[in-house]
Amino acid sequence: MNQLLAMRAFLRVVDTGSFSRAADQLALPRSTVSKLINDLEKHLGVKLIQRTTRAVAPTSDGQAYYEHAMRWIADLDSVESAVRGKKLKPSGHLRIDAPAAFANCLLIPKLAEFHRAYPDITIAVGISDRPLNIVEEGVDCVIRAGRLDDMAMIGRRVTELQYVTCAAPAYLDRKGIPSSPDDIRSNHDAACYFFAATGKAELLIFERGAERFEIGNCVFSTNEGNGLKEMLVAGLGIGQHFRRIVQPCLDSGELVEILEDWSRPAMPFHILYPPNRHQNARLKVFVDWVIQKFGADLPVTE
Repeated sequence: MNQLLAMRAFLRVVDTGSFSRAADQLALPRSTVSKLINDLEKHLGVKLIQRTTRAVAPTSDGQAYYEHAMRWIADLDSVESAVRGKKLKPSGHLRIDAPAAFANCLLIPKLAEFHRAYPDITIAVGISDRPLNIVEEGVDCVIRAGRLDDMAMIGRRVTELQYVTCAAPAYLDRKGIPSSPDDIRSNHDAACYFFAATGKAELLIFERGAERFEIGNCVFSTNEGNGLKEMLVAGLGIGQHFRRIVQPCLDSGELVEILEDWSRPAMPFHILYPPNRHQNARLKVFVDWVIQKFGADLPVTE
């Protein structure tokens, strides 16, 4: 029995809650993963995994073994990375996930720079605004907007993106240029982002000094950032989007900024990854690169 491989297989089965998902992520047949776990249980003389028709979960002995094995594997990976790092650049495959607008407009245009620095790392970019289970889906890290809710993950701040309130010239010709947030509430249509998990539309928010308006008269909405940009360009309403995303449209005249003396609080972006992967050399250099690249390039609120 390859005990090291068996330990890695056991950790992945517990993390994903599935022999099939663990096998897919390890690029092994499911039968091989099952045999590795069986051999490990025989070697240790204890039952590690409780298998039922609905779920796979560690036994009490398995949970204790998991905690020790996770630390041991992390230490081993750290030592190997330190030794290999003196001779080799990080290599291997990274699976990352990012919101659509951030991925398409910001991250992907910069990936050639990362590849030049680390040519031995391959990257698969999942593009989605939906929440996902990092471990179950075999994702190394995710870039997400908003506050950090998943305290089980390590989260590092990347940047904050500023908002701009804007609309297409055709819309403003048709409906007029609003003079205030209250004018938008009374006389205009809003194009908004909605959250896929709840279907609830995001409010337009306007702040100026102690004044604050929240407006929810959303006529058109989408759960994808690029879709929101296209709705605004199509003249469907007034909306708020990240300035960095829509700046080319502002420069070309496809969109026009309005109510410039009002602002919306900036949106923080973080990169998140499981705590047991912090010693992964290729993940480490990617996380550091993202923070350095976008923290420097994008507007940051003090």
